[in-house]
Amino acid sequence: MKEFTQGLWKKNPVLVLALGLCPVLAVTTSVKNAIGMGVSTIFVLILSNVIISMIKGFIPDKIRIPCYITVIAFLVTVVDLVLAGYFPEISSAIGLFIKLIVVNCIILGRAEAFASKNNVFRSFIDGLGMGLGFLIALLIIASVREVLGANKFLGYEVIPGWRPIAIMVLPAGAFITMGLILGAMNLKKGK
Repeated sequence: MKEFTQGLWKKNPVLVLALGLCPVLAVTTSVKNAIGMGVSTIFVLILSNVIISMIKGFIPDKIRIPCYITVIAFLVTVVDLVLAGYFPEISSAIGLFIKLIVVNCIILGRAEAFASKNNVFRSFIDGLGMGLGFLIALLIIASVREVLGANKFLGYEVIPGWRPIAIMVLPAGAFITMGLILGAMNLKKGK
C-alpha cells in the first residue's frame, strides 16, 4: 500500500518530483488528451516495471540501462500503434509525445530505482501508483487549462456566454497553471 500511495501524492512524479514535464505541459490543452497520455503512460510504466523486475537477474550491470530502454521502447511502440489504429484523433493530437515516453524520466527512473530492486508484485503496484499519480496531475492541469482557456470540459461548454482566456491553451498557460498549482501545494505544505 505504501508503494501505491506514494505516487499519488507524497512522491507524485509531476507535482512533487517535477518529472516528465515536457509531455505534461504539451498535452494538457484538453482533458481528453490528458487521459490519452495518462493511460498510455500507465500502461508503459506498469508493464516496463513488471518486465524489468522479471528479467533483472539476467541482465549484466554494464548493459542494464540499454536493456531497460529497449523494453520501454517496445511497449511505447505497442501503445503508439494501438492509439493510431483505434484512437486516431488522440493519436494525432498527442502522437509525438507518446513516442517521447521512451525517454521519459518517470519510466526509466522507476525502472532503475524500483523495478530493478524489487519483486514483480511490488513493481506492479509502484507502476500503478506512479502512473495514477501522473494521470491525476495531468487531469488537474488539463481541467484548469481547458475550462479557463476554452470554456469547455470534455468538449462541453462550461459557462454559457463566458469568454475564455486564450493564453491558457497556449504554452504560457501551461507554465502559469503549473506554477499556480505548485505554489498552492507549497502553501499547503507550509501550513
